[in-house]
Amino acid sequence: MPADANQAKQVAQKFRDDFYKLVDEISKVIVGYRPIIESVLTCLMCEGHALLEGVPGVGKTLLVNTLADSLDLKFSRIQFTPDLMPADVTGTTIIMEDEHGGSRSLKFQRGPIFANVVLADEINRATPKTQSALLEAMQEQSVTVATSTYHLEPPFIVLATQNPLEMEGTYPLPEAQMDRFFFKIHFPFPGKEEIAEILERTTTTKVPQAKPVMTGSSIQKMRQIVREVPVADHVRSHAINLVLATHPELEGAPEITKQYLRYGSSPRGAQALILGGKIKALLDGRFAVSRQDVDGVVHLGLRHRTVLNFEGEAAGMTSDDVLDEIGKKIK
Repeated sequence: MPADANQAKQVAQKFRDDFYKLVDEISKVIVGYRPIIESVLTCLMCEGHALLEGVPGVGKTLLVNTLADSLDLKFSRIQFTPDLMPADVTGTTIIMEDEHGGSRSLKFQRGPIFANVVLADEINRATPKTQSALLEAMQEQSVTVATSTYHLEPPFIVLATQNPLEMEGTYPLPEAQMDRFFFKIHFPFPGKEEIAEILERTTTTKVPQAKPVMTGSSIQKMRQIVREVPVADHVRSHAINLVLATHPELEGAPEITKQYLRYGSSPRGAQALILGGKIKALLDGRFAVSRQDVDGVVHLGLRHRTVLNFEGEAAGMTSDDVLDEIGKKIK
């Protein structure tokens, strides 16, 4: 914790400089999407995981690969398919025989989840049974096989991509799995200028490549800074009120919540609002969180933790629409 206001400002400025150095390196490869890059890095600095949703070909996988190139960390990719099994994610125990054909022993063969940056590509194409293999790793940062528990080395982040649920051959993620993701980030379709820049970068001989600009220890230090940012009681109460307002069963819930929502956010939603707000404050050069910082991450932190009811779906509403109306009521 900084000793005085001047030191706090210096800490915030150093965090901002390091954060945007990483953003700039990723932006050498990724066209546009700067707010999306910042949201992904926010998940990384908050010890969370990101769910990236968009139609095929908009750069979801490329963004994760570029992030891995920008970090001096171990990276692995898991291609989720309908025939993928849980052991293909976590690893399995195999029988080892010594070279002389004598004694045998059991050895755990680690799966691709044992990395720092894990790309779970097209996660909603695998069956729910396989999707659930990520649950313990994402929450506890450990993997249990039989009676043995193996811990994952920090920093650890899962970046999962998925196609919209109306796409062919997709399985919806269960609520418990969705709740493990810190943010759900939407990828919009690029505009004309962005597509032109994509063609310029990818159809010539000079294809840009990101280089490592940050180590695991640097990320751990930045994560510690995020945890040290103070939050005033009224800001914390604001985040709590936003989460409670998404629950239609609670007395005093806004009318739009009762009309269009079936389920509201878990307490993890409030955690995402506070930690995400801390990043917003640091990037603005402040070592204190405001209500506006919290409001700035409401969509990212709560859209996947609120479930529309039948009436909401029939009316063509989205979780973002409902959250916008809730935000107007919670002042």
